[in-house]
Amino acid sequence: MRLIKIITFIAFIASFVSVICGFTMDVDYSQKLIGFGVMGVFFVVFPLFSYYRWKDKDPKDYMITKDSLDKMRENQKRGKY
Repeated sequence: MRLIKIITFIAFIASFVSVICGFTMDVDYSQKLIGFGVMGVFFVVFPLFSYYRWKDKDPKDYMITKDSLDKMRENQKRGKY
C-alpha cells in the first residue's frame, strides 16, 4: 500500500512543478503546462489520494440511515453528545 502513496506524491509534485514552470517560463506552450498540471491534480492525484484514504473503510459507516439516526437519538438521550 505504500507504493500508491509514493505514486500519488510523485504525481502531485509533477503536477505542481508543471504549473510553476508554466507560470515562470516564457515559452509558447506555458498555458499548456499550467493546464496539464491542473488536469494532473484533478484526474490523477485526487482519485489516487481518495482511493488510498478510503480503501479499508466501509462507506455505510458514513451514511445516514434510519439505524444510525436511532443510534444518535439514543446517545443524545444518554447525554453522550
